[in-house]
Amino acid sequence: MLDHVSITVPDIAAAARFYDAVMAALGVPAVGRDEAWLGYGLRCDGANPGRSYLSIRAGAALGDTTGRHWCFKAPDRGAVDRFWQAGLAAGGTDDGAPGLRPHYHPDYYAAFLRDPGGNRVEAVCHARPGA
Repeated sequence: MLDHVSITVPDIAAAARFYDAVMAALGVPAVGRDEAWLGYGLRCDGANPGRSYLSIRAGAALGDTTGRHWCFKAPDRGAVDRFWQAGLAAGGTDDGAPGLRPHYHPDYYAAFLRDPGGNRVEAVCHARPGA
């Protein structure tokens, strides 16, 4: 559904450490950066309409972020686990360990983190093991 998303963080260096780690765990390439911007994924074009792109920009500290979050697709449950472990090691905080969330559907396997700026991020795999 989403073509691209842009978010802001108060500390771009801390965000770079965190997003470099979690995006690598999900197999998403870092595609650019400067002192005020990070980019991950690939932009859509006429030949590749299914791509997705994340832009992270330096900005003011966030207010209440309770209901706001971004969820990234993971290719398998192991990638969800690696996302969570990499995020914790890179300055994120736990907001829900990897596991099944059967209240969404029986195979919803996800993990939740808060990035160093307070954004809530998730990785999910919808596939059954071995599928």
